[in-house]
Amino acid sequence: MRGDLTDEEGAIIGGLLPPERERWSRPAQDNHLFLNEMLYVLRVGCPWRNMHERYGK
Repeated sequence: MRGDLTDEEGAIIGGLLPPERERWSRPAQDNHLFLNEMLYVLRVGCPWRNMHERYGK
């Protein structure tokens, strides 16, 4: 989708993100997808509940 991170950009940023949450939390999902979700919400200005279905829940 327009405005999403490319694979190259995701690889650069991915090295800066933790691979997993704290010990008692659920494991982190795909950080690349999560960054694209956050960027979409910031770009469009919609609430999380109205996010594009491409990004899932």
